[in-house]
Amino acid sequence: MFQNTKCECGHQNPTGTVLCEYCGKPLLEDLPLDSPLEMRYDGIARRSQKSNPALIDRVWNFFSSVKIAVYLIIITLVGAAVGTIYPQESTFINLDDPAGYYRAAYGTSGAIYQALGFSRTYESWWFVGLLVMIGTSLVICSLDRVLPLYKALSKQQVRKHLTFINRQQTIFSTTIEGEPEAWVESFGKQLKRKRYNVKRDGTALLAEKNRFSRWGPYINHIGLIVFLLAVLGRGVPAWHMDQYVSMDEGQTKQIPNTNYYVKNEDFTVEYYKDEELPDALKGTARAKLYETKAVLYECTADCDDPIKDPVLQEVERHDIQVNSPLSYKGLKLYQYNYEQRIRLITVKPLLVDSQTGEEYGPFELPVSNPPLTYTAGPYTLKLSDFFPDFGMDEQSRPMTKSRDPNNPAFVFIVTGPGLQESGEMYIYFPLPNAEDKQLQQLLNESFKKSGNNTGRFSFKVGKMENVSYSEYTTYLNVRVDRAMPFIWVGAAISMIGLVMGFYWQHRRVWLRIDGGVLTLGAHTNKNTFGVRNEVAGALKKAGIEVNPKALDNRRNTH
Repeated sequence: MFQNTKCECGHQNPTGTVLCEYCGKPLLEDLPLDSPLEMRYDGIARRSQKSNPALIDRVWNFFSSVKIAVYLIIITLVGAAVGTIYPQESTFINLDDPAGYYRAAYGTSGAIYQALGFSRTYESWWFVGLLVMIGTSLVICSLDRVLPLYKALSKQQVRKHLTFINRQQTIFSTTIEGEPEAWVESFGKQLKRKRYNVKRDGTALLAEKNRFSRWGPYINHIGLIVFLLAVLGRGVPAWHMDQYVSMDEGQTKQIPNTNYYVKNEDFTVEYYKDEELPDALKGTARAKLYETKAVLYECTADCDDPIKDPVLQEVERHDIQVNSPLSYKGLKLYQYNYEQRIRLITVKPLLVDSQTGEEYGPFELPVSNPPLTYTAGPYTLKLSDFFPDFGMDEQSRPMTKSRDPNNPAFVFIVTGPGLQESGEMYIYFPLPNAEDKQLQQLLNESFKKSGNNTGRFSFKVGKMENVSYSEYTTYLNVRVDRAMPFIWVGAAISMIGLVMGFYWQHRRVWLRIDGGVLTLGAHTNKNTFGVRNEVAGALKKAGIEVNPKALDNRRNTH
């Protein structure tokens, strides 16, 4: 256990100090005399070396450990690798039944993978927790080291203890004839020419350059911390969104979790001609260009009103192509894909009174997000139920197979003149096939038998211009990523720190002359060959010829 030690120079050092903060003399008696000095923080004490640590200090010590940081990084890398075994759920469009999909696509292993939550690895609490712990470790590791380092480098003494100088990486000793101070001044001029910052204290000298490189690792840590915070920020809904919207031509849809709506005014696709294709692909349909003429609206009123239509204001329009998204205030809509299939968009049916033969309407009936109330002449139609993709379950009850309007069916309650107050109930299929026609007749008959209608009304479409179709369904990828600029900033800061640490070295030279005896020591955090050559060159121009290899402290060579 370290104890507070008072150096022979009179300076009182705190617990954990290895080298005297003032003169540099080693304070630990059990250090081998020929062992190199610990110069990483100039022997300054760190908080993680505090004796009798309290609870907070124990937490600090845990996160300040480089070994713990390495373990956390390895565990995170393993977890991230596991998340790549099968595709993540977030990569799919409208995945309604993840468990069923993974079992069907990947078998038992896929079902286990999904059940354990690995299909949502990067959004899981444990993965986010690991990232938080790595960030905490980076912060505490940096503070535990950068503060002592700053203290050591900002209060360097020129005249160091002889033991300190003689136990550096590069050492030299000889006798000097003549005036010591004049020689020291001459030697200092030679080091200044090599861009050293030189300080003198009589016959002692401290020369230093590239101190800024010592901050490289900590600037790298700052960049990584900014990077991690930005990655974690992507979990905030307002900061990140990655959604898919499918739209038919002429359709307007709300972008999930926003007040924005997008309309597909028109979709066009252009194919390569045969002469533009290589021989192997001739005769095949290859899309050359597909484009969505999109309009972006912002809801300004009645946005959450289930009865009223939202009030929309156009804010942007753009012809979306691959790699040419619609962009507005950080919201970007990319052309993701398209599908060619005929879909009904809107039908304008007539309400037919079978008793009088009169026709009322037409009224506009959209097959996606239909309104709840319609008017046909003196009659009001209230939407009682809606089945986008009509089918019958095992108990022969009406149900919808999917949310897509592939086979829409509407159940209306008709009220008006000559009808009971509760109205009459009818089911209507805009695109009935033979089976649907039969079902429509049977269901309306069942309503009649149960007293819900008299069979008085039916629906029909007068002209084909009253029916609008979409030939293509386009898929747009909606993205918001406000964290991305911070990710790039963090990466840039981290790269600056790496460059500072890799391409420059902090070099220091201590020298003192006592009774005509010159003692010199030099240290660098990297590239001892370089500092030896610089010292040998300066000594040569100061009148002392020495082989750079002779400056190596061979006692420290293992």
